[in-house]
Amino acid sequence: MSHAGSEERTGPSPYRLTFDGTTVTARPGQSVGAALVAAGIVAWRTTRRAGGPRGLFCGIGVCFDCLITVDGRPGQRACLVPARDGMRLSTEGDREGEGGDGD
Repeated sequence: MSHAGSEERTGPSPYRLTFDGTTVTARPGQSVGAALVAAGIVAWRTTRRAGGPRGLFCGIGVCFDCLITVDGRPGQRACLVPARDGMRLSTEGDREGEGGDGD
């Protein structure tokens, strides 16, 4: 017999992603951006003129503040990319011609 609250919760194992050499976990169904923010990483690129930090802003793919390199592919919107186990994420360098710069 089990008691309310004493049951062990089982579900899919969390994914393990690597962000600039640091392991970050993500839940299945979570975006890369949400996983980074949940891990306390709130900025992963800078604006090209002022060098201001950028991360999630709109969270729905309208702006370009959350650009990140995913598995070697630069310019990915972290808010739209579903997290997968084993992903390699890295900071986005200055990218001329991208929108959403803010400065």
